[in-house]
Amino acid sequence: MQTKPFRIGTRGSPLALAQAHEARDRLMAAHHLPEDMFEIVVLTTKGDRITDRSLAEIGGKGLFTEELEQKLIAGELDFAVHSAKDMATKLPEGLYLSAYLPREDIRDAVIGRTARKLIDLPHGATVGSSSLRRQALIRRMRPDINVVTFRGLVETRLRKLEAGEVDATLLALAGLKRLGKVDVLTDILDPDTFPPAPAQGAICIESRIGDARVDDLLAPVNDITTFDTVSCERAFLAALDGSCRTPIGGYAVCEGDLIRFSGLIITPDGRSQHAVTTDGHRRDAAALGTRAGQDVRARAGSAFFDDWH
Repeated sequence: MQTKPFRIGTRGSPLALAQAHEARDRLMAAHHLPEDMFEIVVLTTKGDRITDRSLAEIGGKGLFTEELEQKLIAGELDFAVHSAKDMATKLPEGLYLSAYLPREDIRDAVIGRTARKLIDLPHGATVGSSSLRRQALIRRMRPDINVVTFRGLVETRLRKLEAGEVDATLLALAGLKRLGKVDVLTDILDPDTFPPAPAQGAICIESRIGDARVDDLLAPVNDITTFDTVSCERAFLAALDGSCRTPIGGYAVCEGDLIRFSGLIITPDGRSQHAVTTDGHRRDAAALGTRAGQDVRARAGSAFFDDWH
């Protein structure tokens, strides 16, 4: 019988805390446990400390997870709650993604100051984004737009937008929903023409391999549909060696026992791309994503990736 509180690791941003609270609340409901059986442990990560440079410049994926993973390995946390799209495709030895909460909306949202839609922004307008994927897709849509790196918490970016630093910015719709800020968005982008980041909108839980006590705790809150779709998307990313340095989009949808995947790789300037659409059985979700990644990598050729880093 567990007597000490389960220690939940998280970053300290409002969005990260909202996600950790959601995980805790779902676990409380699933096991009929009181709130004091869970302790939320807040850590600051390298990605939180360095906000004046793009993620690509300071190391890519893993910047928001490394400190939490170190505490997990040391046994100072029981599990950690993350945005799944922040996770590197290769995790530290001994750790794995043990559960996914039900996924939120996968789409990107526009917050426009001088126009509601990207397509309607003035010629030469400035759009801020920290994501190479979003930057490349914006350039594909509007080559005339000036795209600048725009990092910081959601609240920070909205303040910069309001101050007139940029004409528009893009954020994940899932994050706006979790923060109760959907009223700020001015447009929602179609994932077929503006594909999201793999795993966008999903909250994952990371824990130690072989920790049966934590596995038993997490099993009832694991959403199988999210598990299957994100497994497919992360396999696509892994096959392409995807990180924050690489503009990659992709998403999977489950339809009964089947899973359908659409993916895209695009050069940072938005001028060259290779897309893939495929489907298969849900039990083969990860293998489907791997094959899709290998397919576009083979079609693109090694030269396609030369200037990505």
